[in-house]
Amino acid sequence: MTTQSPRASDADSSVAASNFIRNIIAEDLAAGRHTRVVTRFPPEPNGYLHIGHAKSILLNFGLAADFGGACHMRFDDTNPAAEDMEYVESILRDVRWLGGDWGDKLFFASDYFERLYAFAVELIQKGRAYVCSLSEAETRELRGTVTEPGRESPYRNRSVAESLDLFARMRAGEFPEGAHVLRAKIDMAAPNMKMRDPPIYRIKRARHYRTGDAWCVYPLYDFAHSLSDAIEGITHSICTLEFENNRELYDWIVEHLDVPSRPRQYEFARLNLSYTVMSKRKLLALVKGGLVTGWDDPRMPTIAGLRRRGVTPEAIRSFCEEIGVAKTNSMVDIAKFESCVRDDLNLRAPRVMAVLRPLRVVLENYPEGQVEEIDAPYWPEDVPREGSRKVPLSRVLYIERDDFLEDPPKKWFRLAPGQQVRLRYAGFITCREVVRDEATGEVVELRCTYDRPTKSGEAPDGRKPKGTLHWVSAAHALPAEVRLYDRLFTVERPDAVEEGKDFMENLNPGSLVVLSGCQVEPSLSTVEKGSHVQFERQGFFFVDPVDSAPGAPVFNRTVALKDSWSRLSAERPARAAEPAPAGPAAKAPPPEPRRERAPFEERLARLDPARAEKARHLIETRGIPGDDAVVLADDDGLLRLFEETVAAHDNPRGAANWVIHSLARELKDRKTGDLPVSGAQLGELLALIDDGTISGKIAKDVLAEIMQQGGSPRAIVAQRGLRQVADEGALERIVDQIIAGHPGEVSRFRAGNSKLIGFFVGQVMKASGGKANPDLVNTLLARKLA
Repeated sequence: MTTQSPRASDADSSVAASNFIRNIIAEDLAAGRHTRVVTRFPPEPNGYLHIGHAKSILLNFGLAADFGGACHMRFDDTNPAAEDMEYVESILRDVRWLGGDWGDKLFFASDYFERLYAFAVELIQKGRAYVCSLSEAETRELRGTVTEPGRESPYRNRSVAESLDLFARMRAGEFPEGAHVLRAKIDMAAPNMKMRDPPIYRIKRARHYRTGDAWCVYPLYDFAHSLSDAIEGITHSICTLEFENNRELYDWIVEHLDVPSRPRQYEFARLNLSYTVMSKRKLLALVKGGLVTGWDDPRMPTIAGLRRRGVTPEAIRSFCEEIGVAKTNSMVDIAKFESCVRDDLNLRAPRVMAVLRPLRVVLENYPEGQVEEIDAPYWPEDVPREGSRKVPLSRVLYIERDDFLEDPPKKWFRLAPGQQVRLRYAGFITCREVVRDEATGEVVELRCTYDRPTKSGEAPDGRKPKGTLHWVSAAHALPAEVRLYDRLFTVERPDAVEEGKDFMENLNPGSLVVLSGCQVEPSLSTVEKGSHVQFERQGFFFVDPVDSAPGAPVFNRTVALKDSWSRLSAERPARAAEPAPAGPAAKAPPPEPRRERAPFEERLARLDPARAEKARHLIETRGIPGDDAVVLADDDGLLRLFEETVAAHDNPRGAANWVIHSLARELKDRKTGDLPVSGAQLGELLALIDDGTISGKIAKDVLAEIMQQGGSPRAIVAQRGLRQVADEGALERIVDQIIAGHPGEVSRFRAGNSKLIGFFVGQVMKASGGKANPDLVNTLLARKLA
């Protein structure tokens, strides 16, 4: 059995029917400013591309195709220390897979090194650049702040002749790294700090993957990028919003040099996806730290990872079309991406049956040795495709272990002693006996009876079980390995970590569960690598193109049938200093993928059936994460406190979080009833957090006071003046003071040390006595530090 994935280029090539960049291009063509559109996709070959790059790829190549122009594929390879041919090959492979067609327009900035050097000499000759011999620290000290102008370098007035001589000697290799840089001579008092005599060439003692040791001076990004666009005749240089401040420098460079064309830069909002990191530096850290299996790990947001997980280029295109092209950055819910993937696979993945955690079922009244071939369709009625396969039915079957409970609660519609269910395509069965392992007591087999007259799915007497189970014939099933992939991080914004913490603390230890000994129907015995299937009632799966072997397929779960994460982990806005979910220690090696069962499932299996059902009820009806549900179900006192809290304020996930991660720690040797905190008080506290009256950090202080002295949370907040500061003007003044008081940190942040955002948030929170609204603080800092 094979499945086909149409090429992305066969589909509509535009990312959106209309957007502001498309309108700009249309206006430029109508006004005669250009006769032909030329765009470019210019990645740096220092890592694998991720889904954020996919939006840019589809936009640049799509606009060029729609307007009958060309899109160049260019590598901005000006940093030899980080670049590698492996990355070049992976990028070309990914862009081609997404449908990008550059024809003969494949370029490298390194092809222009001689011309770029000549442009730098031209700037020196025009008095627009000089060789500066300050150290990096000295340069940073003189750069100024957002509120104070910078000071000129003592080398700024070097003669043209001296700068030309030094620059030539830099190229000749006479000086070590850091001894000199070539700086553009612009304006040290410019409001845009990018214009304060930025460096445009530096000494770099590293072997270039293409030019070898021919060069020891390399242009910086802004200089090489703008001039590469001008050399290639790019008309519309489209980039993401983080380069908005760079546009002024981009324009300055092309305006002050004799360039063959005059490109213009336009910015659009980058793709930020929840539960994901998009920084190549952080993705590289995951790879090098062994926290994932490589750049193509199916948990990674890289194009290679998504491809190996089974995501198609059409699904990525559909997602990019849905989110559109905007001028303002925002966070896109990953559930929207998963929905696009689900919709795409629904029309391309044939339905089959697979049992992931098998439980043996013997049909006692079914003749031994008899096998029936049942015709089962590959496609449901709402998918306009045809095809079927033969599914064997025999005396011994496998069903999912989770589809049986010995002591079921009310409204349990799956299998239980004396209860009847329908087997998909095969009729009704009734459980008559439960067989246990003598040593462990574990259920190992069910003895059932088969109701042959119901083979059509209906009983002559009108009986109609509410539950339908998938199954496979034990004698005919094919063993397989199944990898259940989930989100790599446990929080919506993994990057938004507090000072002193690391984004790796937010890794999801259950992001990969490996199930061996799964049983799949025999129609999959000839399944090819790279095929898509839907395991009925389970999700969409992809035959791993690397690890699968003939007769031994490995299935990667691409996406579940439903958005189980939202159901199990009711998402909420991130708040500073709230009780954090349990996670791995910072930078600690990830746990080995679990075999057979995830940790939650093991804990659930250890509960008695009644408590296990309570846990499932909490998960399915209240949106409680699995591990939290098990804790609550196993402790009547905590469960009672949780229910009282929810009755006071309807936020089940928040209630579970505080009951388990804050109050349970205070129990020690006490019973839950001995705690000086009631569900009503905790509900009131949660309401104050959710309506923005107090922050999570302040809530912890209020809870500590209640534990000591009792009282109403609202009254404590009022008496102690703990109300959250959410006045933008007041917070803006604090933010301005913090930024002005830490020029060194500001410079390092703008130079690329994004971790310092936690430092700035911490300083503002400290200055406000912990009362500042953290969401507003983050917004103000992002705006002012940009």
